Amino acid sequence: MAEPPQTDVSRPSALPTANLKLTSNVNQSIVDQNSAEYLEQIEEEWNKKVDVEVETLVDGMVDLVSLASIGEKDKFKIAQEAFQAQLRAESMVRAANSLLSITHSMKLLLLLSDEAQIAHRRDAELKSLQEEKGDAKQKVAALLDDLLKEPGDKHGADSQAPA
Repeated sequence: MAEPPQTDVSRPSALPTANLKLTSNVNQSIVDQNSAEYLEQIEEEWNKKVDVEVETLVDGMVDLVSLASIGEKDKFKIAQEAFQAQLRAESMVRAANSLLSITHSMKLLLLLSDEAQIAHRRDAELKSLQEEKGDAKQKVAALLDDLLKEPGDKHGADSQAPA
């Protein structure tokens, strides 16, 4: 009577161990990156996701076209090709849905992104355009002065004198 009853239930004796150093190394490598490197890495990840899904769509379409060949086929071959076409179509639908979710995520990222940075970029672009506009006005004014002085120095000098 001292023995506990035997059952099929597993009784774990200890919690599983975790290796915390691996996660800290990964987090440390992310911290060591500057903002531009981090954004480039994220952009590359998004590009790879899109490339994989587009490649799946292209391969599926190529396979569907090759399966649609006309020729003498027995019933087994026809059934096999129909099954393959159905599988390819389903994988293409999954890839298209994945691309749709990627575009949705990118739209959300754009909408929820750092508005201050976008405003700063816009202001910097506006400032550079205003500087270019000022430079262009100065060039036009200099060219206009040159044109007015050349035909008649007396008329150009007289018209510029105050009355």
